[in-house]
Amino acid sequence: MRANKNKAAIVGGGVIGGGWAARFLLNGWDVSIYDPDPQAERKVGEVLENARRSLPALSDVSVPEEGRLSFASSIREAVQGANWIQESVPERLDIKHATFAEIQSHCSADALIGSSTSGFKPSELQRGASRPDQIFVAHPFNPVYLLPVIELVGVEATLLRARDMLEAIGMKPLLVRKEIDAHIADRFLEAVWREALWLIRDGVATTREIDDVIRYGFGMRWAQMGLFETYRIAGGEAGMRHFIAQFGPCLSWPWTKLMDVPELTDELTDMIATQSDEQSGMHTIRELERIRDDNLVAMMRALKGRNWGAGALLNEYDARITPPLPTEIDKPIDTLRRVIPVDWLDYNGHMNESRYGQVFSDAGDVVMAMVGADKDYIAGGLSYFTVANEIGYLSETRLGDVIHVRTQVLEARGKKLRLYHEMIRSADGELLATCNQLLIHVSLETRKSCEPEGEVLARITALGEAQAKLPRPESMRD
Repeated sequence: MRANKNKAAIVGGGVIGGGWAARFLLNGWDVSIYDPDPQAERKVGEVLENARRSLPALSDVSVPEEGRLSFASSIREAVQGANWIQESVPERLDIKHATFAEIQSHCSADALIGSSTSGFKPSELQRGASRPDQIFVAHPFNPVYLLPVIELVGVEATLLRARDMLEAIGMKPLLVRKEIDAHIADRFLEAVWREALWLIRDGVATTREIDDVIRYGFGMRWAQMGLFETYRIAGGEAGMRHFIAQFGPCLSWPWTKLMDVPELTDELTDMIATQSDEQSGMHTIRELERIRDDNLVAMMRALKGRNWGAGALLNEYDARITPPLPTEIDKPIDTLRRVIPVDWLDYNGHMNESRYGQVFSDAGDVVMAMVGADKDYIAGGLSYFTVANEIGYLSETRLGDVIHVRTQVLEARGKKLRLYHEMIRSADGELLATCNQLLIHVSLETRKSCEPEGEVLARITALGEAQAKLPRPESMRD
């Protein structure tokens, strides 16, 4: 086994367990799964297929190399050597207690044992355990490989260790202050679910209409601001205090039936199922998952550009996993490696031509950073502007393609920096596009060209001299 390699053990390979496996695996962890279901490997494989096309697309930098996946024949085999063990078995305490007993008899005493339970408290899970403090609630949301929030409930010292591990794989752990049935999120969701059941039962709305209210209305607000910040804005300039004063009395009005749960009769169940079939029955579950994942990727990447909510979290994650700058200047430079996301596609189903410009711009930024023309240099009033791009579009680039850019410096002296980029599909080595990029060094104060200064001048000169000894790229000679 590779030295210092993190390992996660997943006990229960259903939708949630498979999502956990994908989250760890695609962050470079080795993952071992135990599930007695003979179809477990197929089911997890289908979840992983979706995860591979969506999670890496959230990053604009090189993502970690995928870890090793294995399927164990026993809990003992799965948990041996594991740093993190995630229990995702059915929501029955007797099954969970038996599972924890088996896990603890074979795992390391310092391994973290999280439970995906959506309702049980940690004190209930820990009952009869040999090391109760080792077990805690780690309640995720589906799909685990995309949605970052995790509710953590248990002993503080254990949770702090878990928080650090989860943050390292791009998640947003929430330490719940007190244990309570169903934790935080599911209690909130249960209230919404109950009211929705009443609205359907009483013929006020259909499943489609209720979903439309959420996805076209407040759901998008909640996605990037949550509940209280949304209401704060609703209070206008006077803020939250005014909002509460204005709308607080409504809470005593008989608007909802949240304190009274409708009986799930056969008639109500049939009504909900029929309406749901009419709403979504034309799609398979896998198709719906892909639609969901593509929409989430596009939404979260949009929030990334605004550095807000989940997008700010993704930017912090990218900063953590950004590889070091290239240091070898006497050969073509590997400036970029990334996955093509869904929001880069055009109506033809391939990458929009404007995104080629972004790829080559990002590659050029790496060269700028190599010579010291970084954020601090720009803050000092100097930078490089692109004044010309000659792009050759050679082949289609599609969703999920892993591409890398190889860059050669054709000229680096004085004010001029000329770069030649080759964009290559990593899977088969096909050359997808080329770009001849001319940048000019400028003063941000005068917005006119000027000579580089200090360390940047020394580095750009050295880079230009080293690269001048290389033969011209083969694609330029064709």
